[in-house]
Amino acid sequence: MEFLNNSKNYSLNRKTYINLRWIAIIGQLISINLAYLFFNFEFSFIKANIIILIGTISNIYLISFYSKNLLSNRAAFYFLIIDILQLSLLLYLTGGVLNPFVIFIIIPSVFASLSLEKKTNYILIIITLFSIIFLTFFYEETSLPFPSKSLINNYFYFSIPISLVIALCFLNFFAITFGQESSLRKNALDKTQQLIAKEHELVSLGGQAAAAAHSLATPLSTIKVITQELSNSFRGNQDVENDIKLLTEQVERCNQILKKLTINPDVDDEFIDYDLTLSNYLKEIIKSFQDISKKKFFFQDSQNTNPLKFRRSIEIIYGLRNFIGNANKFAKEKVFITVNSDSEFTEVIIEDDGEGFPKDILDKIGEPYIRTKENNYNKKSGLGLGIFIGGTLLERNYAKVICRNSITRNGAEVIIKWKNADLKGI
Repeated sequence: MEFLNNSKNYSLNRKTYINLRWIAIIGQLISINLAYLFFNFEFSFIKANIIILIGTISNIYLISFYSKNLLSNRAAFYFLIIDILQLSLLLYLTGGVLNPFVIFIIIPSVFASLSLEKKTNYILIIITLFSIIFLTFFYEETSLPFPSKSLINNYFYFSIPISLVIALCFLNFFAITFGQESSLRKNALDKTQQLIAKEHELVSLGGQAAAAAHSLATPLSTIKVITQELSNSFRGNQDVENDIKLLTEQVERCNQILKKLTINPDVDDEFIDYDLTLSNYLKEIIKSFQDISKKKFFFQDSQNTNPLKFRRSIEIIYGLRNFIGNANKFAKEKVFITVNSDSEFTEVIIEDDGEGFPKDILDKIGEPYIRTKENNYNKKSGLGLGIFIGGTLLERNYAKVICRNSITRNGAEVIIKWKNADLKGI
């Protein structure tokens, strides 16, 4: 079965599942024994306890012999089938669908829908559906305090399984949809964390390289001076002169390599953790795109009347870069970036002269893994992951992000806005 082979991405927490099963088993045991021993109702008491014992043994097996912390899709599928069949047999012995506890039969499939693979969910739903149908027509008569099928109206009787089927379909549809959305969002957030971790790593490595360049400057300069002295001393000795010349070239090459590795090669001492205004950060980002793009960038900060300096934030820089990169990607010729600030707020407006956001996904912008159906976007558009990552990083740093189509430029427009008090606190 193909669905059993793709289990590594779907799992259940073993400890949580075991605890839920113990709650169900203890509840069944109390209900059955209370009804028979205390209230003296007649039904297959011994058979019912044997069925409960089967559930208990399966849970003990899960505790003792399944060592992994997460139940794989395959293992969870088998144990959930046991749960459905065990409860179905118990209901068969205690009145079928007339038993008020019959509602619990839909719980295993709903529980699975949040965490397991879609095909597994569908099979569990089908098994539950057949169990409900079976219990509608087949069950043992008991003296439990609810009427038998022969004593009630058929409309009322068949409304019970119909309502169960409707609840089964509705709750599973909701759970599957919610589970998929949660899984996609979790995957997108995981990628965000990976990217940020990578950026922090690069900054750390860059800082170390800058420190190395700073520390090696003196010994490299000393080596260079000595090579010049040796060159003067051995003037006329062609072989030695060639070696000294090569040594000088290699020293210079070392200087250039270390210089390129620094975060800011133009500054000798302040190469780590310096504060800049938002305009300065944006100019750095724009310059990096101008070096590789043919698009024209227009930067304006004439209304930036209250420029604030704040701590260098990888998250903010990466978020801004993502949105500017998107504008560069979808613009026809021009990208417009504006910074405005006053005594209360600071905002960045990023616009392009492209086609704008597709109308069919405009209300979903900011969600991960979305794709437009409009043909003229398909060649360039991705899955919305860049906007999701950029928006998430900025929102974590107190920004409010608005994505819409620009009225003045006809392309896309992204507004990123901070309260000044929040920006100072970063």
